[in-house]
Amino acid sequence: MDILANLELGIVTALSLDNLFYCFVGVLLGTAIGVLPGLGPLTTIAILLPITFDLQPVASLIMLAGIYYGAQYGGSTTAILVNLPGESASVVTALDGYKLAMKGKAGLALATAAIGSFFAGTVATVLVALFAPPLTTVALQFGPAEYFSLMVLGLVASVVLAHGSLLHALGMIVLGLLFGVIGTDVNTGLPRFTFGFTYLADGINFVIVAMGLFGIGEIVANLQNEASRTVLTRKVTGLMPTRQELKRIAAPILRGTFLGSVLGILPGGGAMLASFASYAFEKRVSRHPQEFGNGAIEGVAGPESANNAGAQTSFIPMLTLGIPSNPVMALMIGALIIQGIQPGPSVITEQPTLFWGLIVSMWIGNLMLLVLNLPLIGIWVRLITVPYHFLFPMILVFCVIGVFSLHNASFDIYVMALFGLLGYLFRKLDCEPAPLLLGFVLGPMMEENLRRAMLLSRGDATVFVTQPISAVMLVAAAVLLFIVILPSVRRTRDTAFQEED
Repeated sequence: MDILANLELGIVTALSLDNLFYCFVGVLLGTAIGVLPGLGPLTTIAILLPITFDLQPVASLIMLAGIYYGAQYGGSTTAILVNLPGESASVVTALDGYKLAMKGKAGLALATAAIGSFFAGTVATVLVALFAPPLTTVALQFGPAEYFSLMVLGLVASVVLAHGSLLHALGMIVLGLLFGVIGTDVNTGLPRFTFGFTYLADGINFVIVAMGLFGIGEIVANLQNEASRTVLTRKVTGLMPTRQELKRIAAPILRGTFLGSVLGILPGGGAMLASFASYAFEKRVSRHPQEFGNGAIEGVAGPESANNAGAQTSFIPMLTLGIPSNPVMALMIGALIIQGIQPGPSVITEQPTLFWGLIVSMWIGNLMLLVLNLPLIGIWVRLITVPYHFLFPMILVFCVIGVFSLHNASFDIYVMALFGLLGYLFRKLDCEPAPLLLGFVLGPMMEENLRRAMLLSRGDATVFVTQPISAVMLVAAAVLLFIVILPSVRRTRDTAFQEED
């Protein structure tokens, strides 16, 4: 009965006019961002964080969440029509989706993506509603040692799943941890790594780092590598799959939903990992593996279902444990902190309106996307053709205004520019900046829990291995790191990421 009462609270909250409006804005903007190659939800959410200051916590989370899972829908449109994924999780969709479009079956591919995404989103929303509250109860049993070990596991998982060199990913994590400790030590009151700048006494604001790395950095990278786009401008027809086609895509959608739901929960997982795993699995179980890469509809149905399910179940560890499973969830935690809400298991008990309102809004948002996306395909096709050099000045102005509004200090703009330069440099060096963002978010929390654990144990460091839950997570982190260091695994990993690029 509790679940019904909570869902009723969520329905009342999500159906308020304000929250419905921000849900609509989020999914519409997310779709547009997914369609435009080179932006993506991570950059967009980083840029839009400042405008959430004046919103209610529920409205801001609903809008940002809509941008995230809406981008999974929009990315498939660009991948299918242009062979240019608008969002990283849609890379796999382009392999067969574009080939289907070239055969005159763009409508079938787009309808399959929409149906699979809606079904997966609905199932993932139910899973969040069912499993988040019990996981919160378990999380309340966690002490400082367990939280520290959980964060170590999350960082190691993000290193394992990061693109490119393992050494680069480790370096990004360490750099993020170092940036996270800049400011005044809460225990001693002494400044750390401020280099005499009083502006850094309170540390570097999360919004500045996110906007610099993923806003300014993406702008520079996209201007240098603006892709030529060949758009299928023919009228898209055949948006209603036949009974035979529905029968063919049913099993891949179910399998993709399951894979995405599981991988979305794992630290370091999310939509991109889910889509790649689903494609590999569908190719393995298919009776016609030779069709993959040449227009297999299963190659669209499975990954599109998986990336949407993974996007939504990744909210479970963020809402219940306060641990981001991917960089977008790190931004969501930043949005909660901006609103004065401490992420973790207390959210569901102290902020039930926010928790259940967000969950119900996910289903409403998926319904909006299903209704909106297919009729608006003509608009999205026109949007794809807009040259990036017309878009970036608006993005840049928005970044500057947003950062300046934090403290009304021009110093923040210079810091953002510095991180933008770093973001571009990291891309040139094949260093993925996402692990840095995770390290920056988790660093202060790791330090706080490490100190608490050491104080409670009176300086006994063995507390991290004598507590069973903490020991299991540290062992899991060590095993993950050991496996990925193995030469055979490293070769397979590097090959997979080269194929993706």
